[in-house]
Amino acid sequence: MDRPLYRGSYKPYVSPLDPCPPIRVKTFVLPPQIFTNFQQPGLPQYSPEEALRRGTLWPLFDDGFSREEGIS
Repeated sequence: MDRPLYRGSYKPYVSPLDPCPPIRVKTFVLPPQIFTNFQQPGLPQYSPEEALRRGTLWPLFDDGFSREEGIS
């Protein structure tokens, strides 16, 4: 089962009068748990050590890229 990546990007307005160098493309990450209406019973779980490393107890909510991008 392929899980979708909850990333996106957009091009913000760049003012010609802004003294700072513009950021032409901004990216964002949406955590997968915001798309879950309720937590199903009996979901598989990581071991406590692995859960601490990954930042979540359930593999379903492991986005896999938030730590490397500095989000969580």
